[in-house]
Amino acid sequence: MVGGLAGCGSSDDGQGAGGGSTTVTLVSHDSWAVSKGVLAAFEKESGYKVRVLKDGDAGAAVNKAILTKDNPQGDVFFGVDNTLLSRALDNGLFQPYEPEGAGNIKPEYRADESEHRVTAVDTGDVCVNYDKAWFGKHKLNPPESFDDLVAPRYRDLLVTSNAATSSPGLGFLLGTAAKYGDGGWQGYWKKLRANGVKVVDGWEQAYNEEFSGSAGGRKARGDRPLVVSYASSPPAEVVFADPKPDTAPTGVARGTCFRQVEYAGLLSNARNGEGGKALLDFLISRRFQDDMPMNMFVYPVVEGAAVPEEFVKYGPQAASPQTLEPAKIADHRDQWVKSWTSLVLK
Repeated sequence: MVGGLAGCGSSDDGQGAGGGSTTVTLVSHDSWAVSKGVLAAFEKESGYKVRVLKDGDAGAAVNKAILTKDNPQGDVFFGVDNTLLSRALDNGLFQPYEPEGAGNIKPEYRADESEHRVTAVDTGDVCVNYDKAWFGKHKLNPPESFDDLVAPRYRDLLVTSNAATSSPGLGFLLGTAAKYGDGGWQGYWKKLRANGVKVVDGWEQAYNEEFSGSAGGRKARGDRPLVVSYASSPPAEVVFADPKPDTAPTGVARGTCFRQVEYAGLLSNARNGEGGKALLDFLISRRFQDDMPMNMFVYPVVEGAAVPEEFVKYGPQAASPQTLEPAKIADHRDQWVKSWTSLVLK
């Protein structure tokens, strides 16, 4: 996926020597979005213009940020999640800063509390989504759990994205590791491969090209009625449909979910550190947190932030998602991805 410059606020970069810049640059993945009025209010109140650099899928964006850390593309990076957090921290991507209002972040989403190099901004669940119409047509009950996915009745139905290059793909792998343990998940993936799982490069391809569900109202659909996506994908299907349906055309297999948390941080060599700090304050403000769900289809992490009715109705968070301690992800992720690649792609 090719990243591009999305101009939010002024297109004049306003870069000056030292900390006197009037522009602050946010580097993120392609899913970044914010309401124009909310961003304009921040720019007016802070005096900074926000420049947004979208840099592909989350995994690719993190890797590029690490490679360019000595001469970063911006001041703040948003979109490193708990699956890749240790890689960013171990490579010195961020410098310490505790934003104003950080104490309002729900405790279960906080990380790196001793150094404050990253701040939680949103959370969501990576889960298998299913095409309700397909399963209704074939008179087949959709899967409910990881165990179900390896059953013969679901052969050749599932598509996922590459765990080595895609954040949801990695989240799905980590969900199976959490469920079956180190040593058990490999056997599960052998069964999943034998049952015809299809692996593509990224989420966009999996959801918008391979999945048979609504996928944003495309006329041409794929032939796989199961896709690794998010618990918030069904509400997105409703919100973006015209006319809006009474019920979401897709559903979520609640027993396949892995809890993700996304973080932002001040880049170690940010040119505009003061602007970056102001932007981080903004990302956990109630104004941004209330606005965020309907733009990026993720859940807020700040106490009291509004959760849209559509989320409650069509995409509630999983009651018992799989989780892994960040330290365990750090210790095993790279080896797990290497093993997964050998098992599934070779």
